[in-house]
Amino acid sequence: MDKQKLKFYYGIILIVVGIAVFIRVPQVIPQIETIEFFKNKIGIVKFCSYFLGCLLLLAGGIRVVRNYKKS
Repeated sequence: MDKQKLKFYYGIILIVVGIAVFIRVPQVIPQIETIEFFKNKIGIVKFCSYFLGCLLLLAGGIRVVRNYKKS
């Protein structure tokens, strides 16, 4: 497998993981709220989780688009 295909598939994987973060966060937040340390900080935890998902989607999208333009 050449390097260009590997970068393309890596971008697809990043996009899928970013989507999975958006799906999983609402399921995990109630469990995180039960931890005493995070009760007052749940807003920042949500923000960081969704920000991570956005970064994963962005990075994957950039890799796929750059690879598509090279083809």
